[in-house]
Amino acid sequence: MAAVMSAPARVPQSGRLLLSGNEAVARAVWESGCKVAAAYPGTPSTEILEALSIYPDIYAEWAVNEKVSMEVALGASMMGARAFCAMKHVGLNVAADPLMTLTLTGVVGGMVIAVADDVGMASSQNEQDSRFYARFAHLPVFEPADSQEAYDMVHAAYALSEKHQVPVILRLTARICHVKSVARVGERVAHEPAGFVKNAERWVMVPAHAKRRIPMMFERDAVLREESERSPLNVLEPGSDRRVGFVTSGPAYMHVREAFPDAPVLKLGMSHPLPLDKVKALAGMADTLVVVEEVEPIVENELRTAGFKVHGKDILPKIGELAPEVLTPAIDRLLNNEPPPPAVPAPAVFPRPPTLCASCPHMGIYYTLSQLKNIIVAGDIGCYTLGAGHPWNALDTTICMGAAVTVAHGMDKGRGEVDKNKKILAVMGDSTFMHMGMQGLLDATYNNSNITFLLLDNGTVGMTGGQNTPANGRDIRGNPAPRIDFRKLVEALGVKPERVREVDPYEMPNLFKVIREETKIEEVSVIIAYRPCVLIDEFKAMRAYYVDEDKCTGCSNCLDVGCPAIHVTRREMAVKPSGREVELTFVNIDPIACTGCGMCVKPCAPDAILQPDAPRIVAKLTPI
Repeated sequence: MAAVMSAPARVPQSGRLLLSGNEAVARAVWESGCKVAAAYPGTPSTEILEALSIYPDIYAEWAVNEKVSMEVALGASMMGARAFCAMKHVGLNVAADPLMTLTLTGVVGGMVIAVADDVGMASSQNEQDSRFYARFAHLPVFEPADSQEAYDMVHAAYALSEKHQVPVILRLTARICHVKSVARVGERVAHEPAGFVKNAERWVMVPAHAKRRIPMMFERDAVLREESERSPLNVLEPGSDRRVGFVTSGPAYMHVREAFPDAPVLKLGMSHPLPLDKVKALAGMADTLVVVEEVEPIVENELRTAGFKVHGKDILPKIGELAPEVLTPAIDRLLNNEPPPPAVPAPAVFPRPPTLCASCPHMGIYYTLSQLKNIIVAGDIGCYTLGAGHPWNALDTTICMGAAVTVAHGMDKGRGEVDKNKKILAVMGDSTFMHMGMQGLLDATYNNSNITFLLLDNGTVGMTGGQNTPANGRDIRGNPAPRIDFRKLVEALGVKPERVREVDPYEMPNLFKVIREETKIEEVSVIIAYRPCVLIDEFKAMRAYYVDEDKCTGCSNCLDVGCPAIHVTRREMAVKPSGREVELTFVNIDPIACTGCGMCVKPCAPDAILQPDAPRIVAKLTPI
């Protein structure tokens, strides 16, 4: 293992600190004596590892994906070290393979798995409820409701993990991860690893060994249920208004308390296994029980199976956060015995779609793809997913991390007569490629696919805030690390050397030429487009451009690039010599936002976009 580096940043002192849930989790992981922490960045969990990286005496790494991070943490736990891994909800899908086996092996050093669910889908392709995995894997779940609880539950999770040799899932949501509140924190307590003990029947999970450990897992279930019944994390709060009692957990508890301060509540901090005796006690305090949970009816269904009469998703939405403005009318309807009203679509609001940053190198890619005809483009997960939106409309699919190449390969093999002449391209970012894309490219080359792969290398994990990756030669703390050579890598995965092209996405005429050439080749080809993300240190801004109003004809070609630094100033109607009436759109360029990339210059027909005192001649895009 690499030497642990002392963090350059100052470690916050003990006492009362204003912390987000992510920061509180990181602080508690460090204080608990954790030795190894690994994660793959993904909103809303990213900041946990970023916060951990400032602390000394702990090894922290950005793993290439969530499966790897969980296996790294498990390996450390096998040595007797306390370990930690973090991921967002869809990342747990990637890590499900080791998860379903480590529930049989168990752990030695305490192991905490933080999973952040994106309730409301602020930045995710689905709204998955990770509590299902806890049931699937027979693992305990802790659900904090604020930063203090996030901190406290990490300490409790390590204690429970080592007591029963079981990993603990710390289920967070975006509301917990990103909202800050005051938390009282302490100091680090060292935890020395006990050392690895050889035990093939435990650690070598061949069928014969696994079969003997499954009964132990079921025995552990019963013990954990007893732990849940007496856990101080499960709190029964009496109330003076016995019309409705609530079973809830996490931030939903805060919403319940705000909306119904006088109601009896069972607050589930250790939400799996369920403390059924405490639910029974709550039932004696209230006329009606309502389960308030985000987002699936997991607790609701389990309580009904156990014989409790409860309401839940029959009166509450099955998606999104259950804020007071959602809870109050639902409970009012329940108490008045009114049927729920039909769903009403949300009122239309002025659209403010997300967009790429000014000078983002992906804009050159998507402008070029938007000019091509007779193509199908398979996209992937990252900030470059925005290529599906206006003005480019350049992506046809986006499924999950790493799916672009494999979906494109499947399209190639599944095409019929109607699509036989279409070009099929896959677009994927550098971090996504290392996360889960390499296997897809290997599959495509091995199976003689006819696709073109655009590898967008911007030197960072752009969508989650600019984290380091194996592609930029720095680790999580900014220390030097081996740097991946993408050309050598894709060649090692079976792409012929002559079918690997490297381009600058700012040079759109050459980019256009290369894409046209490679899509004509009936085999796998790779185009590596490198320019650093505009938000990282490697990016160097140039002089801003401006629009010469005397030259601007209102053609609006520059708007098709999609740069947010270009603003529409006015629109006019004009009549062409042919007699056809057209709308002219005149623009200017925000000198503060513009970084001088020059992409807007290429499509400008009248040469109206200039740099101060620096006229230049640039190659024009050939009309298609």
